[in-house]
Order: sequence, then C-alpha cells, then structure tokens
Amino acid sequence: AAFRVNPSPICVLDEVDAPLDDSNVDRVCTLLEQMAESGRTRFLVVTHHRMTMARMHRLYGVTMPDRGVPQLGSVDFEAAQALREAG
Repeated sequence: AAFRVNPSPICVLDEVDAPLDDSNVDRVCTLLEQMAESGRTRFLVVTHHRMTMARMHRLYGVTMPDRGVPQLGSVDFEAAQALREAG
C-alpha cells in the first residue's frame, strides 16, 4: 500500500519468490504485472524460479562457458515472439 501511494521509478526485488509455493508465485507475478501497468515503475526481479522467469518480459543472465570467463546474455520475449511469428 505504501508503494502505491509513493511509487519509485525502479524497484529491485531479490528472490522474493524463493519461499513461496507455485500458487503464491503466480499471485506475486500477477501483482507485479498490475503494478507495472498502472504506474511508471519498472521492476527488476532477481530470481531462480522458473515460473517467475516465464512471466517476465525480458531476462538477463550470466553464464560461465569457460572457467573464470563470465558471459552476459539477454532475451527480450516480445522481440523473440515477433521473430518467431515472422519466420
């Protein structure tokens, strides 16, 4: 409620879904989507939960193909869907 009264431009959530079961993860994701649509807040969610990742618009990740050499990657799901439909 306090966040809705005084929203910030960005909100970072770190593993908020870790202790939740699947139905509550769905509720949190739905709430985040509603809050993002109704305001000007962008949400950055740090997660390992598959359901949360599937509901996001964009994913960023770090892999390590070679020892000590991190590689950054990102996927924009809307752009990927447009490419899939075009092809």
